[in-house]
Amino acid sequence: MGKVGSGARSLGAAPALLAAAFTVAAPGVRAEDIALDTIDVASPSPIVAPATGGGATGPSGAFPAGVLPVVTTTFSPVTVVTQADIVRQQPRTLGDALFDRPGLSATTYAPGAASRPIIRGLDTSRVRIQENGIGVQDVSDLGEDHAVPINPLVAERIEVIRGPASLRYGSQAIGGVVSAEDNRIPTLVPPGGIAGRVTTGYSSVDNGRNAAATVDAAGSSVAFHADAFKTAADSYSTPLGIQRNSANESQGGAVGMSYLFDRGFVGLSFSHYDALYQIPGGEAAESRTRLDPTQDKLQAKGEYRPVEGPIEAVRFWLGGSTYRHNEIGIGENGIDGIQATFKNRQAEGRLEIQHVPVVTPLGTLTGALGLQADRRLIGTSGEAGTLLAPTDSRSNAVYLFEELALERGLRLQAAGRIEGARATGTATQFPGDYVPVDGEDPLAYGRRRHFAPKSASFGVLQDLPAGFVASLTGQYVERAPSAFELYSRGPHDATETFEIGDPNLKKESARTVEASIRRAVGPFRLDATGYYTRYTGFIYKRLTGLRCGDDFASCGSGDELAQVVYSQQNATFAGAEIGSQLDLLPVGNGFAGIEAQYDFVRATFDDGTYVPRIPPHRVGGGVFLRADGWFARVNLLHAFAHTETAPYETRTPGYDNLKAEVSYTKAFDPAVTGWSEVTLGVQGTNLLDDVIRNSASFKKDEIALPGRNVRLFLTARF
Repeated sequence: MGKVGSGARSLGAAPALLAAAFTVAAPGVRAEDIALDTIDVASPSPIVAPATGGGATGPSGAFPAGVLPVVTTTFSPVTVVTQADIVRQQPRTLGDALFDRPGLSATTYAPGAASRPIIRGLDTSRVRIQENGIGVQDVSDLGEDHAVPINPLVAERIEVIRGPASLRYGSQAIGGVVSAEDNRIPTLVPPGGIAGRVTTGYSSVDNGRNAAATVDAAGSSVAFHADAFKTAADSYSTPLGIQRNSANESQGGAVGMSYLFDRGFVGLSFSHYDALYQIPGGEAAESRTRLDPTQDKLQAKGEYRPVEGPIEAVRFWLGGSTYRHNEIGIGENGIDGIQATFKNRQAEGRLEIQHVPVVTPLGTLTGALGLQADRRLIGTSGEAGTLLAPTDSRSNAVYLFEELALERGLRLQAAGRIEGARATGTATQFPGDYVPVDGEDPLAYGRRRHFAPKSASFGVLQDLPAGFVASLTGQYVERAPSAFELYSRGPHDATETFEIGDPNLKKESARTVEASIRRAVGPFRLDATGYYTRYTGFIYKRLTGLRCGDDFASCGSGDELAQVVYSQQNATFAGAEIGSQLDLLPVGNGFAGIEAQYDFVRATFDDGTYVPRIPPHRVGGGVFLRADGWFARVNLLHAFAHTETAPYETRTPGYDNLKAEVSYTKAFDPAVTGWSEVTLGVQGTNLLDDVIRNSASFKKDEIALPGRNVRLFLTARF
């Protein structure tokens, strides 16, 4: 969803409609008292508090790259990648956009193509990815080689929601939520009735070409949106040479329309995505493995605000899609062709009812009740046909959020969720040591599992002097095993693994305590969070040390695929993430300042071993300048060597990533030039040309991330 920008008019004749996306985020404040340009009209997203202190904000009110987008929010920390950041970085994947931010990383299985976000060491089925409030509806959680069908170039911003706030979205968001927000279902009327932007860029490390365009237009009661994007890149360079079989391309777009009325709106959008990308490293590169995902998605949402009564607002989100990709390469017969196919059909709906603020003797109570339902069908064929027989997953849930605003800036918050989930598929009974028995095939049979995850959270927030906000939250979250954790049973050639599920897995539960302190305004801005999570029955992929061929009978004698078993064990995660900026010297109409960041996560099992594929400790800092339309930044991020390895996992050396950029933004008179603003810049990454390997990647020993890169970018708005 788009942010209501400067000069934009609200939809219809009810400004409060857009100003009150989720009043719980600002208890005790009337919707009409909140500045429109601070509200996300998509969903109950947090209120973004722009950094001040003399020019810290960029064009169109956006944060500059590297200047901390601290968010004051209900329940938990939120990281925001603004549109200005996206314009400069021009990421092709959500993982690329988040890779070096405190507490965040990515799988980087196929850099620039298949790189799913990691939050505090958690990924796949514990991190929900969504677009405008509806799940992404793909198979990226089934395999790290699978791309997420979202291109950040057309997004208004990317939000990362951690902690208790993720209870809105389901038990599969136990690790957090990554949300791409765009205006594909229009929720703002641009000044003058039409607005848009065009973005393009070029990167030297891979001969990468990017282009994207968005257009928004509206009349008195109807708003329209259209966007399109196209990216292409050759195999990228590393300090060790060209990373073979790493080229990628993607294209797609969307159209949307909303009908506006006095007390609300209802909108619909259709989007298409398709791509073709290669899988680098090892056998995948030798066989020229590549994937061609396509997705068609239909989404709807709306809001109605009654004139009177106990209900302040009713909102809904609906979405459904069909997804498919082929895994193409040279097979055992020496012929280049389709070796496997993955299909996913999914539908999701969510309804929220927000009650009017209730004045109690203790304070003002605000909150919302929500209902959510989801159904997902997955099937595989070809060489992956035995990996996962057709599965049917369904879930229904009810959740509640409440906040009580007391005196002197003290707020008490509580949330709860009850979910019913079932997963139907084909279970397989493997030997206990996962070694085949001569003459015996594992028994396969149909099975349906039922789960009832329950979750709850409680939080305390206190406003402190000088704009600081302190918070302490506790939560208990249960997660139902996913269908592929239960029923996987065969080879996945693109990831070079032979995956075995466990149909007897139990619910996973997590108890978390989290403390934070934040300051979003003034010359000094800070976001510091520490957390401790205790998992009971943590589900993970365990390497057994065996190698397999294309069937279970070959395990122990084959050499192509690493045997991976979904297992369960108690685990403890503890970590922290810190980011800060300080404006030091006034320069023109802005400031020069310094920035710093640090993050780590330590994850261990009860038996003393380490959880596999955890991101490293990282520390970084730099300087920035923003004044008179100019923005410049130099930043160095150091990742320490990752030595806390799981069995059969190798150590990962540390690295240094030096970045630098400079850009200039100039405003124009649209009546004269047709453009309102133009930004031109250059950015350099990995300027030391260091060998960067990602400890959280399955393929870290086979591939290095891109080497020294210089990116040119241009964005024009009208």
